[in-house]
Amino acid sequence: MAHTPHTVSDVMTRTVVAVGQEARFKEIVETMEQWQVSALPVLAGEGRVIGVVSEADLLPKEEFRDAAPDRMEQRQRLADLRKAGGLTAGELMSTPALTVRADETIAQAARTMARKSVKRLPVVDSHGMLQGVVSRADLLKVFLRSDEDLAAEVRTEIVDRLFTGTAQKVEVSVEEGVVTLRGPIRDTALLPVLSRLVRAVEGVVDVTFDVRTAPTTEKRTVAG
Repeated sequence: MAHTPHTVSDVMTRTVVAVGQEARFKEIVETMEQWQVSALPVLAGEGRVIGVVSEADLLPKEEFRDAAPDRMEQRQRLADLRKAGGLTAGELMSTPALTVRADETIAQAARTMARKSVKRLPVVDSHGMLQGVVSRADLLKVFLRSDEDLAAEVRTEIVDRLFTGTAQKVEVSVEEGVVTLRGPIRDTALLPVLSRLVRAVEGVVDVTFDVRTAPTTEKRTVAG
């Protein structure tokens, strides 16, 4: 059984296009067009990520081409005005770079993307050296796991361990990523725990229950 990919290194793209900090404006635009990407890591030295230049960093040059912003707008958009006059990646990039480590979980990377409203993140090692890039599409690859694979993991890694040594038979089925657990459960207080564990499996879309309370078998000692 294939195990759940827990970290960024399991889904990231290792072949990455990047630019140096001296790359010129037109070179950056041409590189984005050639590789069909919306952002590029900016590197210094032997490959240390020092920033990211994106389409949003380049647009002010066109936006302010024929406009003279008033004083209020100048104060509010000082950074964009500076970028409108930028010529190199070092002048245009957003810095410090928003990055992620290869050993971080997929969930951590997803939270970073959501909170910062970015589509991709450079992946770096402990020294800030570029190792790859992870995109929103990469993070969604976990939902391509087959229903059979998900059912096998939920059954062996969660259900069998949680109910080990008992006579309870909890059945696991998966359809379109939605896990359904059926059968008798003696202690319904376990349901929130079971739900949390199943939802933590990479690729699970949702979890539902079709369970009933199992009768408790008590042993009685008859005094003789």
